[in-house]
Amino acid sequence: MIVSLPLATIVALPQGSPEWHAYRQSRRNASESAAVLGLNPWITPYQLWLTKTGRFEAPVTQAMQRGTDLEPVARAAYEAETGLVMQPLVLEAGAYSASLDGMTLEGDLIVEIKCPLRGTRSALWQDVCQGQVPEHYTVQVQHQLMVSGAATAHLWVFDGQQGMLHAIGRDEALMERIRDAWDAFQQYLDCDTPPPLSEADTRQRSDEAWCRAAQAFAQSKQRADKAAAALEAARAQLITLAQHPREQGAGVTVTRYWKQGSVDYKRIPELKTVDLDLYRRRASEEVRITVAG
Repeated sequence: MIVSLPLATIVALPQGSPEWHAYRQSRRNASESAAVLGLNPWITPYQLWLTKTGRFEAPVTQAMQRGTDLEPVARAAYEAETGLVMQPLVLEAGAYSASLDGMTLEGDLIVEIKCPLRGTRSALWQDVCQGQVPEHYTVQVQHQLMVSGAATAHLWVFDGQQGMLHAIGRDEALMERIRDAWDAFQQYLDCDTPPPLSEADTRQRSDEAWCRAAQAFAQSKQRADKAAAALEAARAQLITLAQHPREQGAGVTVTRYWKQGSVDYKRIPELKTVDLDLYRRRASEEVRITVAG
């Protein structure tokens, strides 16, 4: 199924500016789509949710800074190689946005520039040499094609001195997957509820401080569990022995009392048409600690 987006419009914001960063918070951005699909090797859906809800600000890595610094040089090298003139643009189509490294005046071709840290020794360079593009970059480029309406994208991998070009055509099926994934992810944003954690959200710790604290917790929990079991057994025995509404002895009192049942809100007809999420408080972080069995 092909779904047409609204015609793209130019957003007059310099890429990298504070205003551009603020704008991106409310948009479905091309660089985020791989994370939404669970395909980004560095950012999980949960981590993206933290960023989009303002709970976390991703740091600028060495690789990101290198890409920013080299982009003008890489674009000039691409233009010299192809004879094309490419204009960096921020485009939006509805809720979707794409910050393009370059687009022709005719709008039929866009370029996405990558400047890997290891240059020609990088996995990206080797993949593109073999005519392959990593899936997370493919998703990013298809999102850009979807927003821009361009027919073709050029992936330009630049090592600081030389570049390599790989042409990518439109993939309507992948574009539909991108839209479906964003629609699903948007529910987590609207409800201020985090998506499930993935394996990539688990950080392995083996440092001495962690191991000492973890061992102390595990041992303390084991003792607490035994104490809780003994407490529950004694409680059950006292309840069996107590025959009157209140009985007391040896410093312990057993009292029987009636407590009102909780309200089953799902059974209230008047609430069936009420969106209770409108009255839900902002999601708060809680901590759960478990011990491997």
